[in-house]
Amino acid sequence: HNHQHTNAPSMSWQPESDTDGQKSSGSRWVGAVLEPALPAKRRREGADDGSATADGGAAPLADLVLPGSLLNPAPGYLRGHGTLENKERTNLSATVFGRVCRVNKLVSVRPLKARYVAEIGDVVVGRITEVGLKRWKVDINAHQNAALMLSAITLPGGVQRRRTTADQLQMRNFFVERDLISAEVQQVFSDGVFALHTRNLRYGKLEHGIFAAVPCALIKRCPSHFHRLSCGVHVILGNNGYVWISPFTSGQDPKNAFLSEEALLAAKPDPSAVSRQTRERVCRVRNCVMALAKEWVSIHPASIMETYEASADYPLHDLLRPDVVAIITRPAQESQQAQFVEQAHHQKRELQRQQLEQSM
Repeated sequence: HNHQHTNAPSMSWQPESDTDGQKSSGSRWVGAVLEPALPAKRRREGADDGSATADGGAAPLADLVLPGSLLNPAPGYLRGHGTLENKERTNLSATVFGRVCRVNKLVSVRPLKARYVAEIGDVVVGRITEVGLKRWKVDINAHQNAALMLSAITLPGGVQRRRTTADQLQMRNFFVERDLISAEVQQVFSDGVFALHTRNLRYGKLEHGIFAAVPCALIKRCPSHFHRLSCGVHVILGNNGYVWISPFTSGQDPKNAFLSEEALLAAKPDPSAVSRQTRERVCRVRNCVMALAKEWVSIHPASIMETYEASADYPLHDLLRPDVVAIITRPAQESQQAQFVEQAHHQKRELQRQQLEQSM
């Protein structure tokens, strides 16, 4: 039955710490990363007056522009990234394929498929690519690898002290090549390099789960990117488009964020003790995330659960079939469409209010 499981992740539980020449043992679950499809007109009808927001997520079709498209900004506009001004300085044209973002008078075009540009405070999921002198290099889907300094990690036992030469010799006991980690962007340097830190117990090495990669433009910015779904699955939605999905444990509860390291280690799941039902729930959430990315729908806990509930009637290995993807993502598409319409009406009322205040 191999032809029935080509799009489904393997059901064998493999911890991330094993390495056998592949990207990681967790990538056995992932398979090929699906390329997102262009937005379909059938689910964009009626959104011609919507506008894209700057917090991530898909944009209405009317806000998608091609290179050379005229943007026709309002008088007194400010030129932003992804735009080019004509010689008369009366109009702007797009230089990239993406969505139009308008913040007051600033007009810019954000490309839909581009490398991640980090901001301070972003939660990211990354892969260790190199162990160097007092630092690790981390792939976070950006133009350059990020740097995780030895002084920016939590030492065993949570002790606070200066890092010594002995700590440098023990760096491979913390992270090695191909390890997956969760971290926070601490600093952005002028040369484009990002500095990460894992000083919070929420961050650190990721094991016993599934890694998925989606376009970073689809990840919606939320107050927290660590989510416990109602189905009992823990999800880390990295702002860089990397997603980590694993069974929920007591150590991942925000209420237990200040537990000792020994207690957190004791709370980690034993791969041999995880039930088949739990593994299937994790795999189903992963396929739902990939289905949302394929249909170019904003990825956040609500859209994941809407897709998860809609997929209950379909077997796990059929979730990524094109016809099934269109069905299970329909509730999330309708919710997103309703949000676009509501945002458009809100912006229209706000514009009318400003015009009324100016006339008075």
